[in-house]
Amino acid sequence: MQIKILKIKQYNPLTQISFGWNLFFTILLILAAAVVIIPMAVIFIVSLSSKASIETIGYSFIPLAWSFEGYSYLFKLGDQLKNAYIVSIEYAVLGTGISLALMSMHAYVLAQRTFPAVRFFTWMLFITMLFGGGLVPNYILNTRYLHIDNTFWIFILPGLADAWGIIILRTFLKTAVPDSLLESARIDGAGHFRIYFSIVLPLFKAGLATIGLFGFVSRWNDWFTAFMYNSDVRLIPLQTMLYKLQANIDFLRNNAAFMSTPEGIAVYNSLPGESVRLACVVMVVLPILLAYPFFQRYFVRGLLVGSIKE
Repeated sequence: MQIKILKIKQYNPLTQISFGWNLFFTILLILAAAVVIIPMAVIFIVSLSSKASIETIGYSFIPLAWSFEGYSYLFKLGDQLKNAYIVSIEYAVLGTGISLALMSMHAYVLAQRTFPAVRFFTWMLFITMLFGGGLVPNYILNTRYLHIDNTFWIFILPGLADAWGIIILRTFLKTAVPDSLLESARIDGAGHFRIYFSIVLPLFKAGLATIGLFGFVSRWNDWFTAFMYNSDVRLIPLQTMLYKLQANIDFLRNNAAFMSTPEGIAVYNSLPGESVRLACVVMVVLPILLAYPFFQRYFVRGLLVGSIKE
C-alpha cells in the first residue's frame, strides 16, 4: 500500500507575504480600481440621463429619468458619423502598424553591437527629443513642400517614427533577445531579415504591444491634425467631428443676441443637454476599452521574456 506524505509549505518571507499585507494590498488595489471605474460609470449613466434630470439634480447615479437623447442626436449624423469612425480606425490601425514596422527595424539596427554608426544615430534620435521645429515649420513642410494637406497621408507620414519609442524598443530588444541567440543564427547562415522576422519578432511582441498601444491611443485621440490640415469632410476623424459638433453647440448656447429671438429660443430648446457631451466621451473611449484586452496578454507575457539564460 502506497502512503502519500503531504508536505506542509512553510512561510518564506522572501517569496510570500503575510495575510495582513495581502489584505492591505487587496484593499489598496480595490480602491485604485474604484477611482478609475466610478468616474467612467458616472459618465455612462449621465450620458443616458434626460436633460431635465441633469438640470435638476446634476450628475447622479440614479437620474430622475432615462433618455437616449444624447446618442440619438449623434446618430442623426448618419453617414458622417460612420465615415468618421472609418477614418479614425484606418488612421489608428494603419498608422500604428506602419510606425511599429519602421521603429522596430530601426531599433533592431541600433541594438547591433557591430554596427559602426550606432552612436551617431542614437545621438541623432536623442537630439530630436530635445529640440523640435515647432508648429509653423511643420505646417509649411506639410503644405508647401510635401503637399499632403487634405489627403490621408497627413495622418500617416508626420508620425511614422518616434524617437522615444525607438529607444524603448532598442532597450527592450537588448534585454529580451540575448546576443548568443543572434550569433548562433548568424553562424547558421541567417541574414538580418531572416533573424529579424524569425527570431526577433516572436520575442519582441511584448515591447511592440506596449509601444503599439501608446501609439494607437495617441492616434485615436488625435483631433488637431485634421482640424489643422483637412477641410474635406470625408477625411475628418471621429474626434475632430465631435469637437466641431460640441463647439457649434457651445457657440449657439453662448450667443445671447441670437438666443433672444424666437428662432434662437426654438434652437436652444432643440439642443441636447450635457448628455451629448458625455455621449461623445463614451463614443470615443469605448473602442479603446474594447481593444485593451487584446494587448494585455502581451504585457503579462512580457514579464517572462527576459528570463532566458545565456
